[in-house]
Amino acid sequence: MTTDATDQVDYDEAELLASHRYAEPLVVAGVRCHGGFDDEGRYVSPRTAHRVPAIAAWQARHRRDFGTELLHLPLDTWPEHYPNVAQARFLIDSGVAGPVIANLTRIGTVEGFGGMIRHSPIPDMRRVVDEDTRGTALAHLGAGLFEAHARDEAGHDDEGGHEHMWFAARDIAFDNPVTEDARALMLERMGIVPPGGGAVDPAALRAQALAHRRWPVSVDFDLEVLVTRMVRLLLIEISAFHTFAWAEELLADGDLVAGDGQAARLVSYIRADETPHVDYLRTALSELRDRTVVGDDGSRHSGAELVGRLWDDAVAQSVGPNRRQMLDTMWHEVRHAVGDRPGAGDLLARFDELGSVRRRDDGTWVEAAAA
Repeated sequence: MTTDATDQVDYDEAELLASHRYAEPLVVAGVRCHGGFDDEGRYVSPRTAHRVPAIAAWQARHRRDFGTELLHLPLDTWPEHYPNVAQARFLIDSGVAGPVIANLTRIGTVEGFGGMIRHSPIPDMRRVVDEDTRGTALAHLGAGLFEAHARDEAGHDDEGGHEHMWFAARDIAFDNPVTEDARALMLERMGIVPPGGGAVDPAALRAQALAHRRWPVSVDFDLEVLVTRMVRLLLIEISAFHTFAWAEELLADGDLVAGDGQAARLVSYIRADETPHVDYLRTALSELRDRTVVGDDGSRHSGAELVGRLWDDAVAQSVGPNRRQMLDTMWHEVRHAVGDRPGAGDLLARFDELGSVRRRDDGTWVEAAAA
């Protein structure tokens, strides 16, 4: 993360939510979105006037005080996006753009859920962490970092965020392809929202999490919930860069989609906005990892062991069950879109041939070479 150097490590919420001065705002589909352009016409992400320098200062301080590198996971930990670019091109060229449109709709909808992070429970770090946390990302989660993240994803007041920007990219590229009713059915079919759009019961989720605790019972449960959520979100944010690359390449092709590359440029702006999310999350998690967690009974626990336990679980879940579920969802979405049109069998066979992974008859997934 490139930024002007600063020694300041304490910020109030207003500072962490402050944006740069823009020469021109970003307006998408008639909606004023966050961010804007500088005097040279370059896109500048929202709420980064102080947030980006602050993260850099926290990272530098952590390396100096603890002598450790920040948590990170290489992008190649995750396989390429499915369907890949070749498969998506083939579908669109074959008149079956539905699965690509569904994928963009799914991404935009999930981005909108990101606004929920502002409601994350944050325990008093002075009570649950032995070492001083002043002047850290940990100390600023509820003092601007979560709120900035939420506004970036879901928008704020009459200002559009990533949810609107993804939907706009989809509509520009495919000429407004989805009605609200069709969108609702699509999201139910893909398992993104429950049938009928019913809300998930937070109490039920909390009870489920309590029943499957991974940390000692003496450790503050809200801290475990917080770290679990942050770890999962960080892994989603890192793996999403595959999605950005996929979408930018696909939507930049003027012979394939409409918009003369405008949709791809929107995705590039979203990608730029996500970089501070990755950086503050891995900074805060690293700060806790290198400290000592104190239980309600006075017991002391290695942050490295506690954070590492949740980290390893989340990585295994991401590249295992979550990946297989996503593959199955998109595989069925392609079958649904192709339907029983003439030549459906040949079309599906060619689609599968273009993939780097293949679904066997028993429902398992293997690398294409192994298949």
